[in-house]
Amino acid sequence: MTRSYEYRHTVTFQETNLLGNVYYVEFLKWQGACREHFLMDHARTVVDEFDSGFVLSTVRCSCNYGLELFAFDSILVRMRLAKVMWNRIVLQFEYLRERDDGTTEEVARGEQEIACMQRDGDGTVDRDIPPVLLEALEPYRVDP
Repeated sequence: MTRSYEYRHTVTFQETNLLGNVYYVEFLKWQGACREHFLMDHARTVVDEFDSGFVLSTVRCSCNYGLELFAFDSILVRMRLAKVMWNRIVLQFEYLRERDDGTTEEVARGEQEIACMQRDGDGTVDRDIPPVLLEALEPYRVDP
């Protein structure tokens, strides 16, 4: 299996709805948190480029839900690089509930497409993916 970047999260009450299960949009927030932690851990210089007008713009995201999650569930979000297209990156996400016995069960899968952009006046223009970002993501590429 392809190596994946892993982000761990414990569900809080604020992430649940009146029924007690996790509100669906939280899964998308966890995609963003996983991506940001990856940048912090493996590509900090990309974050420095934000001050110069560099933008990572999420242009598409999705999540297919399988099982419900509840407060205090331990979640492992796995991120892999699925595709690279000129200025775009497609990331895949797998959400696993971690049980007390050390086993996991898949609860959802997601995907996110990110465009690399540069601020230009009041708008943005496409720009190449920073080489340091590509290099950091390469070990997590999904096998063809």
